Amino acid sequence: MAEFKLPANSVIKPGKHWKADSGVTHIKKFIIYRFDPESGNNPRTDTYEVDMEHCGSMVLDALLKIKNEIDSTLTLRRSCREGICGSCAMNIDGRNTLACTKPIADIEGDITIYPLPHQPVIKDLVSDLSNFYAQYASIEPWMKTAAPVSPDKERLQSKTDRDKLDGLYECILCACCSTSCPSYWWNADRYLGPAALLNAYRWIIDSRDEATGERLDELEDPFKLYRCHTIMNCTEACPKDLNPAKAIANIKQLMIKRKF
Repeated sequence: MAEFKLPANSVIKPGKHWKADSGVTHIKKFIIYRFDPESGNNPRTDTYEVDMEHCGSMVLDALLKIKNEIDSTLTLRRSCREGICGSCAMNIDGRNTLACTKPIADIEGDITIYPLPHQPVIKDLVSDLSNFYAQYASIEPWMKTAAPVSPDKERLQSKTDRDKLDGLYECILCACCSTSCPSYWWNADRYLGPAALLNAYRWIIDSRDEATGERLDELEDPFKLYRCHTIMNCTEACPKDLNPAKAIANIKQLMIKRKF
């Protein structure tokens, strides 16, 4: 029988335990992944006891309280605090989501927080999404047309055609969907992943775009598109309630239709 063993420096070790001040009664424990590649040390999980009487209601509020009042070395991304920018995407209580829109009250017991899975870690909760953004750029996410544009007139679109874009353009590129997909874990170098494919479909069906055939040609590949096995992890993970799996299925249907 084959035996598999992780490298010694990949084993997560227990870290520090930051206790709450004496007299604090409403405590919530946050178990947070800590890793600094430059240190040469193993990753660890630090435990923080947070006074919930003086903390906001979202996981991001707790993380900022920890960074501001308990341990300033904690590293994370955040920006809008409104579920719009996607910066604070991470794995919370075993699920990819946005820290700014995840209520602490939804999680029973201690809260575990890790960076997005199967991505290189820059530091602590900050994942390296360079490959993810490069794949998004590869689908050329802009309108491509050959027809000249009138300087005093917009490119018109019917309400019916505009409605087709709903559920697609709202993607905030948080990477929650792609990093929840096993096919993306194993083939991220060749499989574009749910986020990039959802955005590709957004332009494929835009009635104003004139490069539908060219876009489909680019996706006609055993790995770019067809590594999707429709297990629906992406749809479950999306914090904006979008359906990348459906968009991918629609692209596959368009591939079939143009051959017959």
